[in-house]
Amino acid sequence: MFARIISMGLRALEGFPVTVEADLSAGLPQFTIVGLPDSAVKESAERVRSAMKNTGFEFPVRRITINLAPADLKKTGPVYDLPVLLAILCAEGLVRDVGADCAFVGELSLDGAVRGVNGVLSMALCAAKNGVKKLFVPIENAAEAAVAEELEVYGVPDVPALVKHLTGEVLLERTLPQPYTAAEAAVYPDFADVHGQPEARRALEIAAAGGHNVLLIGPPGTGKSMLAKRLPGILPPMTKEEAIETTQLYSVAGSLKKSGLLGERPFRSPHHTSSATAMTGGGAGQPRPGEISLAHNGVLFLDELPEFRRDTKEALRQPLEEGCVSVTRAAGSASYPCSLTMVAAMNPCPCGFYGHPTRQCTCTPHAIERYLQKVSGPLLDRIDLHVEVLPVEYEELADTKGGEPTAAIRARVCAARAIQEKRFAGTGIHCNAQIPPKMLRKVCRCTPEAGELLRDAFDALGLSARAYDRLLKTARTIADLAGSELIDADAIGEAIQYRTLDRKYWNN
Repeated sequence: MFARIISMGLRALEGFPVTVEADLSAGLPQFTIVGLPDSAVKESAERVRSAMKNTGFEFPVRRITINLAPADLKKTGPVYDLPVLLAILCAEGLVRDVGADCAFVGELSLDGAVRGVNGVLSMALCAAKNGVKKLFVPIENAAEAAVAEELEVYGVPDVPALVKHLTGEVLLERTLPQPYTAAEAAVYPDFADVHGQPEARRALEIAAAGGHNVLLIGPPGTGKSMLAKRLPGILPPMTKEEAIETTQLYSVAGSLKKSGLLGERPFRSPHHTSSATAMTGGGAGQPRPGEISLAHNGVLFLDELPEFRRDTKEALRQPLEEGCVSVTRAAGSASYPCSLTMVAAMNPCPCGFYGHPTRQCTCTPHAIERYLQKVSGPLLDRIDLHVEVLPVEYEELADTKGGEPTAAIRARVCAARAIQEKRFAGTGIHCNAQIPPKMLRKVCRCTPEAGELLRDAFDALGLSARAYDRLLKTARTIADLAGSELIDADAIGEAIQYRTLDRKYWNN
């Protein structure tokens, strides 16, 4: 007796269809799973056996062979428990043939309940592309799968409920897609809580408007972390496409805390002891997304930047440039998106008070140099805005009015992003930081005065070609915030100021 059930697999961020074939034949009782299964898939034999017994079905005393096709792709995770059990029931004649337009995924508990699995959104999107009409998933994953609006999605609580649905006895309720709602500015910490620091606030506004990376350098206690944590609130609301990408990453990583689409931009703040693998992705088995991918469409905050391991910091260089990271391990390779805004914070020296207006630094010149050299020139070159965060005066701290609220800053950022969306319509580019070299001269047109100032700065500061391009992109964002079509001398001058701090500390 033979049966065939459609399921879905996961390879990096993409799903792929899997055909679960069950053959029941005479011979000594044996349960064999073939088709490149990993340990979790092989263990499904025991879960299926117990689930059938504990839900009132008699496990067939036969030679059972399960094939997961295509046989040349590695099958990972417990997602095949439910289709394997269903294939056995169909082969036994206990359930009618479900058809090729239905797909099933889910992990089984020993009592027959269906548990949630990772990567359901990617599987659902793939199922919709491959002609599947009905998708049966664990009930806790139903809202996530329903994002694929072309599918009829049914949440399955347990095996008996699924069997009753397939036999027509009691039908499961279809899960309808929920309308997407992006998070409001009020969800995030408010910039009004930040007293003083007008230069740093302005730099973060520019970073949010153009997708630029920022380095905050200053003594401890000046509000660097406080500023960074408020950056996601002034980023424009996530579009539905961005929300789908972000939700896919969190689902694959097993970090999705609620079913359905994520409406908030992610904020990731890994500890400085994190390894390069934790930052870029990897791990045993199928490579998983790392911190830079989990910050996709959001903010990656690296506090105490010099304290990160050198290989961890240097692993950021290529992803920051390309907006994606390719992870290759013995178990396979994967490519994950990582289009993000990086905010790094650091002290100017080991004691933290080098250059402080009132506190004396206790570090030797050699200790300061050794500390600063932990941040390499190539990494600094990929950070558009270098900002010095100075101590706040008493009058500013005692001011009860507070600073400008997040909602007001976000409105200006959204207006600048709207200009960029119109400018880059149909190109796949969403912000100025992503402008490719071939478009740079076209979209970053300067006034004659701005061009002369840029030439003088290039010669005086000894900018690299990358730094020159990034300076132009920053100036383009400043001009967009001002509503100017051309980049004027004021925009160039402000952008130059954000590229001089590395000369003060690293070239001194």
